[in-house]
Amino acid sequence: MSFTIEEKGRPNTQEYRVYFKNSEGKYISPFHDVPIYANEAENIFHAIVEVPRWTNAKMEIATKDPLNPLKQDVKKGNLRYVANVFPHKGYIWNYGAIPQTWEDPNHKDSDTGCCGDNDPIDICDIGNKVCSRGEVIKVKVLGTLALIDEGETDWKVIVINTEDPEAGSFNNIDDVRRLKPGYLEATVDWFKRYKVPDGKPENQFAFNGEFKDRDFAIETVQSTHDFWKALISKMTNAGELNCMNTSVSDSPFCCSAGDAEAVVKSACAFGAEEPIPSSVDKWFYYDK
Repeated sequence: MSFTIEEKGRPNTQEYRVYFKNSEGKYISPFHDVPIYANEAENIFHAIVEVPRWTNAKMEIATKDPLNPLKQDVKKGNLRYVANVFPHKGYIWNYGAIPQTWEDPNHKDSDTGCCGDNDPIDICDIGNKVCSRGEVIKVKVLGTLALIDEGETDWKVIVINTEDPEAGSFNNIDDVRRLKPGYLEATVDWFKRYKVPDGKPENQFAFNGEFKDRDFAIETVQSTHDFWKALISKMTNAGELNCMNTSVSDSPFCCSAGDAEAVVKSACAFGAEEPIPSSVDKWFYYDK
């Protein structure tokens, strides 16, 4: 199963979009049409890379737009770039989401005491390769961190790309601690402080910021898959979310290939990129 992307609009502008196609060249939704599992028997999941490591543009699956292309988040009318809190530069992993999952904002998590953030579940890929924007990778789940982001449960699932040469050595969260010392601590530090330069308080965590293991993480991912199933079958109110898809045949939101193509054709033509503001490279320093 392979996927490709098609860019529309000018990169680094508010019109820029990244649409997805399947191996037949038909347009699909990365949220709803890319299967959650690459290999269910071995618990290998698909993941959509939204933000390659060391980049700052807050690209994300546009959950409220038809076909859910990637687009850059906008805050206060401006494109959003995540600040660099010393010693970090941009995102310190390939960051993205597992398709066919949804953190239900109407479900209060029994562990965190907070409701879901209304998005697919997030992943941090710790593999060596710097992935490309929109790349669909196959990942092993190693553990998870429970971020409480402005009062919402926002799971951060730690994964490794199965194509990484070292992937065979990583089977649980303790392997990350042993083989990549400092990476988990840096991950907590990154999520705790990444919004501080924007004038927001430090983020909080459930479980005192401790990582939960592989089995807990897989159960968490599977529970968000169940929430997604209710969403795509209209058993849950979607609210503003766009559930247009081309492959979930029993979904009332399933559309034709022609309908999907019309969505992409209506987007702006791909063009030359705008420069990224130099302010994006600034480093912010704080006492811990």
